[in-house]
Amino acid sequence: MVKTKYNKEEAKHIFFTSDTHFYHTNILKFCKRPFKNVEEMNKALIENWNKVVGPDDTVFHLGDVAFCGNQKLEEIINQLNGHIILVRGNHDRRLQKTICDKLFDEVVPQLQLEIDGRSVYLNHYPFLTYGGCWRGDEKAVYQAFGHVHSTPNTSDGKDIGRMVNLFPYQYDVGVDNNNYTPISWEELKTKIEEQCKKKLNWKQKFLKWLICVFQK
Repeated sequence: MVKTKYNKEEAKHIFFTSDTHFYHTNILKFCKRPFKNVEEMNKALIENWNKVVGPDDTVFHLGDVAFCGNQKLEEIINQLNGHIILVRGNHDRRLQKTICDKLFDEVVPQLQLEIDGRSVYLNHYPFLTYGGCWRGDEKAVYQAFGHVHSTPNTSDGKDIGRMVNLFPYQYDVGVDNNNYTPISWEELKTKIEEQCKKKLNWKQKFLKWLICVFQK
């Protein structure tokens, strides 16, 4: 049974990541990852993970873990700190229940959490709409997602054009967007709060523009 409610102290031990794509050679080219080969990429992802995640921490991995057989996958997971809960991505569908039960604490299609009083929806995919996204900043449901492989300076990609429709309460926790490292709950919350401020600033500028137009 997945634990879904975490208090303020427990929240300090929660991390999120997605789209690690261990052993996926083509991801180096598709996402322009700065590694010479998958061996170098795997090593960096493992090292980055273990720098921030401790043995007793919980990591919500939002899908697309790896492109390899069960033995290689087991070797990778056994090197990673923490308790891993997998929210299945489109490339995880072929993972058999026996290997999932062995390597992950839980495997689910989606998940709704309450972290330090904030409702958080987890899915591999960014949703155009989901429960609670319509609320104001103080009570809106956050969504953490992956799949799209966005980066801080993304300008291309098949899904990027649609990302303008995201709510400020949504954030891509994938490794390509977060220096190839899992992010903590505190980091996720801060990033979403910054996005909300940018949205507010845009609204304020728009209102000032409207006032100027009608005053002429």
